[in-house]
Amino acid sequence: MGRLFGTDGVRGVANADLTAELALGLSVAAAHVLAEAGTFAGHRPTAVVGRDPRASGEFLEAAVVAGLASAGVDVLRVGVLPTPAVAYLTGALGADLGVMLSASHNAMPDNGIKFFARGGHKLADELEDRIEQVYEQHRTGEPWERPTGSGVGRVTDYDEGFDKYVAHLIAVLPNRLDGLKVVLDEAHGAASRVSPEAFARAGAEVVTIGAEPDGLNINEGCGSTHLELLKAAVVEHGADLGIAHDGDADRCLAVDAQGNEIDGDQILAVLALAMREAGTLRGNTVVATVMSNLGFKLAMEREGVELVQTAVGDRYVLEAMKAHGFGLGGEQSGHVIVLDHATTGDGTLTGLMLAARVVATGRTLADLAGVMERLPQVLVNVPDVDKSRVQTSAELSHAVAEAERELGSTGRVLLRPSGTEPLVRVMVEAADIEQARCVAGRLADVVKSALG
Repeated sequence: MGRLFGTDGVRGVANADLTAELALGLSVAAAHVLAEAGTFAGHRPTAVVGRDPRASGEFLEAAVVAGLASAGVDVLRVGVLPTPAVAYLTGALGADLGVMLSASHNAMPDNGIKFFARGGHKLADELEDRIEQVYEQHRTGEPWERPTGSGVGRVTDYDEGFDKYVAHLIAVLPNRLDGLKVVLDEAHGAASRVSPEAFARAGAEVVTIGAEPDGLNINEGCGSTHLELLKAAVVEHGADLGIAHDGDADRCLAVDAQGNEIDGDQILAVLALAMREAGTLRGNTVVATVMSNLGFKLAMEREGVELVQTAVGDRYVLEAMKAHGFGLGGEQSGHVIVLDHATTGDGTLTGLMLAARVVATGRTLADLAGVMERLPQVLVNVPDVDKSRVQTSAELSHAVAEAERELGSTGRVLLRPSGTEPLVRVMVEAADIEQARCVAGRLADVVKSALG
């Protein structure tokens, strides 16, 4: 069996890869592993379970709840809420475990299971590995030890989770949003009620699109992966800005009043300067991945903000933030983590903080985002090559060095083996798009000949 846990929980096609049996078995295994690790010592354990609106989330939630309760864990079922809301409630309610059922920005047929440890933090890799090991051990025959009588877990619907989470979002905002008109694209996902409610309570005039989930339409032509509808709606309604989430609302991308996209790098730049001004930018540092636009790095250098770069993936950003005590980090895709107020990327919080900065400064979002110039970025995927030799090929190293000399300080080359496919990604940035395309094409040819 291949590793079940990826970088963001267990994910696959619901009822094909991710079955009710798997969801139930993993939940029982998680309960046993956490008990074994001492997480439940001396008290009756509690778990918070939430989901996004996917149709498959209904039966998968039932399986997870059944698995946990059968293992003696009391369950607080919070219903349809964003991933960061489940993480927050896990911490705020003092629960021992959080479980979110979502496949984030993936298409509707997919679903996923993500576990949170006490405090709302991602489970450590070694605990995920142990859960897999224990699950497999019992799947192939070894019976579980099961509580009976009063030892079985009890299941309660925790309807207060919605208000508790929204109140938390409002409480951490630096200022109100009165006088601001904003369009919210909820991707027919988990934030369809939460985000409009939070923005309205904060004083904004709110127009919503993509906020009518029916279980089948999540991420369909809308949300942070499809900004066309939001761009048109912002211009049509004469709004100050637009905010787009993905299906589980851990991401946020934005649109300015003219309908131009504001990506995660630009959002990070705006928030970094806002937090520095407020004295809350820990270590005067922001954490981003190596895929961040070179324009972001140059802007932070110019503004005197330190930049720490990690491997691609919000988990690596979070690891670096925790290891060094930094408070702000994120990805170009819109995963933004503000550790003072959230344990994971929170798209609604990010959108609120961005909107608050617009109100506080009296400047437009386009003006604020202008702190960085996005340099043209060309990405070429080279398939069917031996990606394991990227670091060892002398021919490739020479070609990269030549390209870097040609681009100078206003350009950048990044070769990255895919984590899941037999291909190498060639990324080139340059001040001029034609130069970026030319260099990327040349490097892609070298990758084919050297690694093919």
